[in-house]
Amino acid sequence: MHIIGVAGTNGSGKDALMEFLATKYGYLFVSATNLLAAELERRGEPTDREHKAQLSAEWRRESGMGVIAQKAYEAWQKQADEYTGVVVGSLRHPGEVDVIHDLGGAVIWLDADPRVRYDRIQANAETRGRAAEDAISFEEFQAQEEREMHPTGDDATLNVAAVKERCDIYLDNGGDDIAAFQESIQQQLSLE
Repeated sequence: MHIIGVAGTNGSGKDALMEFLATKYGYLFVSATNLLAAELERRGEPTDREHKAQLSAEWRRESGMGVIAQKAYEAWQKQADEYTGVVVGSLRHPGEVDVIHDLGGAVIWLDADPRVRYDRIQANAETRGRAAEDAISFEEFQAQEEREMHPTGDDATLNVAAVKERCDIYLDNGGDDIAAFQESIQQQLSLE
């Protein structure tokens, strides 16, 4: 499989999953969050969730609903001899899932109990590089997640609920056993 998409709730372990596939199986790791943050920094704009959401919608309006997945695939194609394929996340629009499916890939949905995810984020705020953004109450965390689940504007805005509906593999990452989580990934993707 040359392209794998990763989607899920905030703090569910999407980056850990992508890092595992990159390290163990040689996939190019392309983070939508990093792509968006780099462009916002280039523009001199804040890199918070709200600005990333606005920029991703702008890109979709300009280049199509699956632009982030397409950018990731093109990045891999430029260096395909160096990587097994590309793993891209965090997908937040169903058009991205459609591109991955059109390219013969699969999309993983990752989730865990909201309190577990919130506690993870708070414990890893510095490591994530988003300490100021993550400094919110549990109630705001839940409200933020609800806003991202459903579109609040035109077809180009975030629609995480529609992404979830189109995923191929669903994994719960509510535990602390990293080895068991990695084994589950291997089994679901039929990796060695």
